[in-house]
Amino acid sequence: MKRLAPTEHELHAYVDERLAPARRAEVEAWLAANPLESARIEAWRHDARRLRAALAGLGEPAGEPSLDLASLHRQLRQRRQRRLATAAVLLLAVGLGGLGGWQARQATLVETGLPMADAVQAHRLFADATTLDIQAADPARLQAWLGRHFNRVGQLPDLSGYGLHPVGARLLSNEAGPAALLVFQDHSGQRISLFLRSPGEHFRRMPSGQRTDGQLEARYWSHGDYNFALVSAAADPRGEPLRQALGLSL
Repeated sequence: MKRLAPTEHELHAYVDERLAPARRAEVEAWLAANPLESARIEAWRHDARRLRAALAGLGEPAGEPSLDLASLHRQLRQRRQRRLATAAVLLLAVGLGGLGGWQARQATLVETGLPMADAVQAHRLFADATTLDIQAADPARLQAWLGRHFNRVGQLPDLSGYGLHPVGARLLSNEAGPAALLVFQDHSGQRISLFLRSPGEHFRRMPSGQRTDGQLEARYWSHGDYNFALVSAAADPRGEPLRQALGLSL
């Protein structure tokens, strides 16, 4: 009998040891039959172990606790009055890098209440990286990757008219589950990114808007089942036309 492939949400739950025993056994069997996916999940496990080890230095109980972001959020709120959690987690994010650092930083961003703050930070952390999950100069390949992980998303528009071509993408996670960063670049090397995520506790539906964060500008909106943010240089005149093009198609 063909084994049912797990969703990205189930894979994150598997790494966090939050799957029911029966489903966990099915996922383990599926991973055994898919060595490339197994290697990817093992890399997640490695990042999770590093994050747990770092969190132990912030006062976590002995042992290896489950990497439960909801629990981490509660602990950060409890420490906020001592002005320690935010600084500690930001240092942790800088020190760890990769998925573990992203997850630690995202836990702090939830506290800010700023719309799509995680999109801006994802751009800062990964838009210039050469180690994206997928290197894709072909728009069709990027669309296929996006469809595998987010099966209710629309069609990516052709951005070549704006001088942009796809570079690649990175799969991330936050308090609402899987998220993705799609990176595009123009002929001068300037990059913009499209971030998408499921609605979260703070912003179930994202009102269309924009805000400037340092030298970056984020334009955000909701469409269908997802929240989106386009992140570009604040001085980039293509920002609003790109948002309109993406908003109509996705």
